[in-house]
Amino acid sequence: MNDDGKVIVILGPTASGKTAFGVRLASRIGGEIVSVDSRQLYRGLDIGSGKDIAEYTLPSGETVGHHLIDIAEPDHPYNLAEFMRDCRNAVEKIHAEGHVPVLVGGSALYLDAILHNYSLQGGAPDPVRRAALRALSTEGLREKLRVLEPASEILLREPENRTRLIRRIEMLTLPPDEALLSNANAPSGKWRFLVTGVLRDRAEIHCRIEKRLDERFASGMLDEARHLHDEKGVSWERLEFFGLEYRYMALHLQGKLSFQEMRDQLLIRIRQFAKRQDSWFRNMERNGIAIHWFRETEFEQALALSRDFLEGKTLPEPAFKLSETFYGPRSSD
Repeated sequence: MNDDGKVIVILGPTASGKTAFGVRLASRIGGEIVSVDSRQLYRGLDIGSGKDIAEYTLPSGETVGHHLIDIAEPDHPYNLAEFMRDCRNAVEKIHAEGHVPVLVGGSALYLDAILHNYSLQGGAPDPVRRAALRALSTEGLREKLRVLEPASEILLREPENRTRLIRRIEMLTLPPDEALLSNANAPSGKWRFLVTGVLRDRAEIHCRIEKRLDERFASGMLDEARHLHDEKGVSWERLEFFGLEYRYMALHLQGKLSFQEMRDQLLIRIRQFAKRQDSWFRNMERNGIAIHWFRETEFEQALALSRDFLEGKTLPEPAFKLSETFYGPRSSD
């Protein structure tokens, strides 16, 4: 019985195996999964987003409950405010049924919003403002963001990512009645979190990313993108908005990249994305979020820690900090 607002979070970079880890954990503690993934919430984005529903069924045949998957059409401009609403509703429902919410995902903004209790007002972005931003060149967007936020992480790490540039500019220029209301440095007082992470070496992540990418192509991922455009009417621009797999498949299907160019560039981009996630998790630790990291072989330790948390026991400090570990020269992190 979980009646005091306890929430378990399982995070990790793409291809780390966090969903399988989370499902296994949830099955042992009476939990249900809440997906924290900005693409799996869209219907039809299945193979490219890694939405393997079969993962929620255990070898025993037991199905672990899951939420915030397939909740929006791909043409709907789902936003952070909607995610906060839907996530809170899912967590409250799980609590009311006496189960444990297990939040699983790697979408950094969504994770940060939950852990720091963002409170947002307003609906979808203003279409007029967004159209004006989209009309700017990438350098124009960068210059606009430099004025608003000179030390922006996006300018440092993703200067070519037009989607991230536009989103950040929109956030920084919201009218007062739509602005972020809560103190982003103060974790939620309503829920109590145990934050865990699935740990793998970077070389292993790189190998898993490549293997998974080729398996997705073999499973019909390109046909999925073609179907979304040809049959569902999802524009090329919208597909590119979804990023990574969908962005590069859209470029290929428009004849802008050969299959090999698409595959090779996409592999590089996904690996870079995993590195950015890694950097975000490091920053979370530096900003006071305690993350307990576990390798796949350390599942029983993660289970024991989760049970101690649910029973109200005092937890130890994390034995390992990603923010204190480096894979090479610090300047390259």
